[in-house]
Amino acid sequence: MEYLLELAASPTAWVALATLVVMEIVLGIDNLIFISILTNKLPEQHRQKARRIGIGMALILRLALLSTIAFIVQLTEPVIEILGQAFSWKDMILIAGGLFLVWKATTEIHHSMDPAPEDPKTAASTVTLGFAAAIGQILMLDMVFSIDSIITAVGMTEHLPIMIIAVVASVLVMLLAADPLAKFINDNPTVVMLALGFLIMIGMTLIAEGFGAHVPKGYVYAAMAFSAGIEVLNMMSRRAKQKKAAQQA
Repeated sequence: MEYLLELAASPTAWVALATLVVMEIVLGIDNLIFISILTNKLPEQHRQKARRIGIGMALILRLALLSTIAFIVQLTEPVIEILGQAFSWKDMILIAGGLFLVWKATTEIHHSMDPAPEDPKTAASTVTLGFAAAIGQILMLDMVFSIDSIITAVGMTEHLPIMIIAVVASVLVMLLAADPLAKFINDNPTVVMLALGFLIMIGMTLIAEGFGAHVPKGYVYAAMAFSAGIEVLNMMSRRAKQKKAAQQA
């Protein structure tokens, strides 16, 4: 209790907390985009449940990883060397997660461009398998993003209570933003393609990080923000044209 009171009275601790909360929320954007795109492919009655399960598991994974900080720190130690390049468990996890993101986003783009007709006779089984597959894929990416998130937290502060508060706050923001973001993506088909492009870029960034090439997150998120801004202008232009056409009609 005395330790917590000392933290609460420390301005440095509050600054660290605010910085870490913002960082964790930004890192959670990647996770949230993937969850939104994936759950939007499910039948409408299953979407909110899948999003809540996915985000809930993200919180559980992050808190579980925080309880094993000593183990998490060891994940950054090299365990294998290939052609002179050393790889840690973190590197291999990031590479695997990045490859999965690139594969998944590319597959979704292909399906968007050339959708396959659904057989009504297998619709019921597709729903069940689709829900299970969606949860499995969300959990896999939750693990990748959670490890990245916790390693970032450990690097920014040594105080466990600050890490826990920042992680819980970021996941709560994800939970609040999940439904509006998913609805926005679902209502704007062009945004889906943009978001899939974001996932490919994030996947390539994870792969690069796994091979030891540090990619400043600020550049990645600046590119995402610029692209999103252009898309917003396109949406405003389309709506203005539609409104003008409706008035003329």
